[in-house]
Amino acid sequence: MSDQNTNHSKYNELKSMCKRHIDTYNVLYQLKTPYNEDLISIYKVIKTNLIDSMKILPCNIVKGILDIIPYNKRYAKTYLELAKIIVDEYHVKNVTSIPFISNFLFYKKYGIKLHCFEEYEREDIDNLDKLEENTIYRAIMYDAIETFIYFIEREGFKKDQKHYRKLLYLCCYHGAINCFKYLRKNFNLEITHYCLESSFLGRNPEIVCECLKYQKPNDQCMVNAIISHNIDFVKLLMNEYHLDIDLYECGHYNNIESLLYYYEKTNDYNKCFINSSIFDIPSLSEYFFLLGANVNAKDHEGETALHLAARFNCRETTELIISFGANVNEENKDGATPLNIAAEFDSPDAAKILLSHNANDGEAFYIAASNNSKAVIELFLLHGANVNGKDNTGNTALHIAAIAPSNEAAEFLLLNGANPNEKDKYGQTALHIAAEYNRKEIVEILLSHGANVNEKDRNGQTPLHTAIYNLNRKICEMLLSHGAKVNEKDKDGNTVLQIAKRCQYQDISEVFHSYGVSK
Repeated sequence: MSDQNTNHSKYNELKSMCKRHIDTYNVLYQLKTPYNEDLISIYKVIKTNLIDSMKILPCNIVKGILDIIPYNKRYAKTYLELAKIIVDEYHVKNVTSIPFISNFLFYKKYGIKLHCFEEYEREDIDNLDKLEENTIYRAIMYDAIETFIYFIEREGFKKDQKHYRKLLYLCCYHGAINCFKYLRKNFNLEITHYCLESSFLGRNPEIVCECLKYQKPNDQCMVNAIISHNIDFVKLLMNEYHLDIDLYECGHYNNIESLLYYYEKTNDYNKCFINSSIFDIPSLSEYFFLLGANVNAKDHEGETALHLAARFNCRETTELIISFGANVNEENKDGATPLNIAAEFDSPDAAKILLSHNANDGEAFYIAASNNSKAVIELFLLHGANVNGKDNTGNTALHIAAIAPSNEAAEFLLLNGANPNEKDKYGQTALHIAAEYNRKEIVEILLSHGANVNEKDRNGQTPLHTAIYNLNRKICEMLLSHGAKVNEKDKDGNTVLQIAKRCQYQDISEVFHSYGVSK
């Protein structure tokens, strides 16, 4: 039997082994179910195929569902409802590394923060809201050509090429072939590389073919083809345009079929082993390992299969890879171990297994504080981490949380014994740090937990001095309202009022005046 036939046989074997996963995520990514229609039946498929049969963590499935929303906004409500069913059924509390828009929409709809966020892009949310209204955007989403033409022709419609180009892009994104043809025929619009890239997300072969006549596909086209879960697009780009299949993105967007096709074409079991760990299907990782994959093989970022399993919180696969002899302290190009990665991406299940196998915790506790990884912080504290311990630069986890800022992490640390007045090597407390970096929420948290508003650093400066030097008016107001003393002098004998006057900080001087301080 030829190598080609052998590889194809292995491809079919692996595809059969992963059939439940492939079929389920193909349904999810190519969803065509309106809100509240057949939700329970889809949930039952997820439960049977992924949770019960494959033992995939419910939190990872919620992440997998919410990852889809930016690429299939038409069914955002359905994805949110599916995620909510799983969250309720399995008491999911924390889901990390999900798109901001998905996290925010879930919070907006259900009042539940699956993971902490500070700010959001108003434009993204507004654009999604427009899909609910009777607008031209909704007409494109449903390829309602008569409604689309009505908006185009009515009085007051914005008639310029830039706006038409945006509409053409949206036609590609939503696969709206009739609206696409109308714009091309009537306005002589150029097909850009953005049109081609988005056409793979729209999954309309006719639009894809038309765009390929005018633009050469790039790596983003391959990523979008992977996201589309259309294996024909992936094969086209690999075979006709010689683009590599990005195996990391296959894992990120739960596209096993594309990873298996890559293996069939290349026989690169090391690369497939590394990236197969993202799916958290132990039998898949084991298959590539038994073919001869090096358990400590690295990708272009210097990451092993264990790094990726830790990044995506793959509990079962983390355990399996370690049992194969993986080095739990292997470093990537940036010097990060799998435990560091688990701390960065708030992967408590993977972190717990790594700690049980004597992974060196090193700076991981402080990395967790920097990335607002509350679940991993809790795990480290349960394993005996000193909440007031200092890293190799003299900062406590609370100092680091103040810099980041990591609001939820800071609150959690304080609730678990962190000293709000602990000082770094410069004599600064977390309140000094928050005042310097203009972290208003952190300042509020620290003050509510007893931070000394008049504590001095080694230069004799209080947090109010720091806020003034950094022109942080709002912080000054907050500190003054909590009893900050304006006559405290630093080592050079300067009060905050003298500094404001000498430096002509008019804005800050007005704050003092509003509090009745003039000299």
